[in-house]
Amino acid sequence: MILNANIVGSRKTRTAAMAAVTALLVTACTQQGTESGEAASSSGEENPFGHVHGLALDPGTDQLLLATHNGLFDISGESPEKIGPTNDLMGFATADAGRYYASGHPGSGSDLPNPLGLVESTDGGQTWQELSRQGESDFHALTVSEEGVIGFDGTLRMTTDGQEWTEASDQIQPVNLAASTDGPVVLATTEDGVQRSDDGGATWELPEGAPVLLITAFADANTAVGVAPDGTVHVSRDAGKSWETTGGTTGQPSAVAASTDGEDGLQIWVATEQGIAFSDDAGATFSTTIPAGQ
Repeated sequence: MILNANIVGSRKTRTAAMAAVTALLVTACTQQGTESGEAASSSGEENPFGHVHGLALDPGTDQLLLATHNGLFDISGESPEKIGPTNDLMGFATADAGRYYASGHPGSGSDLPNPLGLVESTDGGQTWQELSRQGESDFHALTVSEEGVIGFDGTLRMTTDGQEWTEASDQIQPVNLAASTDGPVVLATTEDGVQRSDDGGATWELPEGAPVLLITAFADANTAVGVAPDGTVHVSRDAGKSWETTGGTTGQPSAVAASTDGEDGLQIWVATEQGIAFSDDAGATFSTTIPAGQ
């Protein structure tokens, strides 16, 4: 295993890395909806997205989905296409074809409560239904494993039916959560490194040498991708037990998606301030596919 010495070295280095994480989180919070719950309209004609909170592939359609301050977009075509209403999707996760979970704040004119709690779409993001914790939870970190949904709203919580929640036995403070719907493993980015759960998020451990990453995503049940605050890209082939750098870098990341489907092996998409960076060579190199402001 090749470890990045700048990441897994001294506590001073870790602190500096997490300072960048904090700066990015502050940026996200200042760009999200106000307490009144009004997500920004597309007044950013230069940027229809607003701040990007999530990036995911629909497992049934292979649509590349961008969850943003201004709602959900399909960015797999020649130009981004808006899907459904304008809500500030602070947390977003795909479960299966056309079925998504989200959290955040309602957009202007929406009759959804603020915060959204856990909402679900079963029609590819066209409409959203209230499930639980409406007016209570804004899950900034949200994911789905085969064990159920796990979210962080200041408390780490889990649900198997979308209605009843239990609190995790180990209360860590994740910046980002990631899981594969094909397995029970959940990854959490923290100031100490990428923590790992084998039981759907109830208990956690910090593998030796775990790098400090800002965001992670699963490409399949065993393959995970992560990006550090400085844009350094990492890959794990054992579901987060160990990591290696890929050689590729991106701009400051806000979201990541990955896939091992198809003939090209591991593909990686990273949302940055410059646009969507894409790699079809397992993270060795990246090109910008959708410039910021398109």
